[in-house]
Amino acid sequence: MFSAFSAFVSFSGRGRGPARVAAALLVSGLLASGTIAAAGAAAADEAPQHQGGASATLDGLKAFDRAVVTMDGTQRQIPAGLFEMRVDDGGTLQTYCVDIHNPTQKEAKYVETPWNGTSLGSNPDAGRIRWILQHSYPQVNDLAGLARAAGATVLSRETAAAGTQVAIWRFSDGAEVEALDPQAEKLADYLQRKAKNLAEPKASLTLDTSAVSGKAGEMLGPVTVRTDAQYVTVAAATDLAHPGVRIVGKDGKPVTAAADGAQLFLDVPAGTPDGSTSLSVQATTKVPVGRAFAGESRSQTQILAGSSESTVSATATANWAKKGPIPALSARKNCAKDGVDITAANEGDEAFTFELKGFKHTIAAGQSQTVTLPVREDQTYDFTLTGPGGFTKQFKGVLDCKTAGSTVGAPEQPSSLPSPAGGVADDDGLDLAETGSSEATPVIAGIALILVLVGGVAVFLFRKKKPTGTDE
Repeated sequence: MFSAFSAFVSFSGRGRGPARVAAALLVSGLLASGTIAAAGAAAADEAPQHQGGASATLDGLKAFDRAVVTMDGTQRQIPAGLFEMRVDDGGTLQTYCVDIHNPTQKEAKYVETPWNGTSLGSNPDAGRIRWILQHSYPQVNDLAGLARAAGATVLSRETAAAGTQVAIWRFSDGAEVEALDPQAEKLADYLQRKAKNLAEPKASLTLDTSAVSGKAGEMLGPVTVRTDAQYVTVAAATDLAHPGVRIVGKDGKPVTAAADGAQLFLDVPAGTPDGSTSLSVQATTKVPVGRAFAGESRSQTQILAGSSESTVSATATANWAKKGPIPALSARKNCAKDGVDITAANEGDEAFTFELKGFKHTIAAGQSQTVTLPVREDQTYDFTLTGPGGFTKQFKGVLDCKTAGSTVGAPEQPSSLPSPAGGVADDDGLDLAETGSSEATPVIAGIALILVLVGGVAVFLFRKKKPTGTDE
């Protein structure tokens, strides 16, 4: 019986971007030799942690002023403003915080994430935050005009950013917060008053599945492209170990260009040695304003306020064999259920048996099952699933679904990260966001996670559908 295990991926959906987009679909040189038939799959190192969109590294605050937060009758000053992030392989993002109580981590890695993978998914005012982003700085560069609209005398980049952040915090965290600068406070009040609920934006680029499998001699898929770009270009497979494996369309013909909704397949010729690969989609586009960005470590959630032309990508893995079990494993964070949805499919003609933390589990041939594993808020997890023939699949990440802060793993000394937004200052004026910053991912005790895993095995229910998530 397939039982629960912990996993993490980043989530994505359909994107919107400018008509001119340069993109490439590449089949990576990760084809593994070994046998899947009769003995399980060949080794697959790590499950894709990011199903689509932008990946970036936090640079810190670039335009900010001060705000005053009132908690339990105590007023404390904190920095409030606009962050910048460096996009992997090129590009820059500007973001605001939607997680005032959690700390930032120095050089934290972030991935574009659907709202339902963050606290925004259960926030009825999330759409109002998107409206604020579209009607304030930096989307609105006319600061004089913005000041007139808000009834303010003058706004600088710093006070405009602070006022915008304050208005966002009122909706993202329900915080009692005011901008220290009177003009910034007028902007915050104006934005809060005018905000309307808008729909979640689609992802910049994604694939609708992160794992496929099948028999050699078949087309593996489909893997559907989701993008609002006019088109993406597709590169032929170049792996030397299995040069016959190609990316093709629904009609079986090699694909050189694809648009939104296009179905892609891996054509694995009969007689191809058992193996696996990953199919990556990459494009250069602007990430839509309002997309959420979740940290791969415990670092406060961000929301996109602006984007340069940036490199975005998505990845799906594929396994094939002549016979025997042929597994496909994928996962999605599910904040609505405080856990992680994991789906295991077996497209082979024999049962797939694997081991995780000393427990053996089996998926029958042709079956697919999904389970939601409860994971504590701010809990990190890192598990490796093993099967016959050297098959391995690693799942790791952190569950960060709530705006309430957690002290788990927070170091006691401030880091060198300059002026991080979010967090609440202590009585000595030191920002707890700074206090919570660290050059390393917080260390989380593993024993509690093992107890959750073992204690929850008996209560998990399975279903044969895809895991819950935004249909993007």
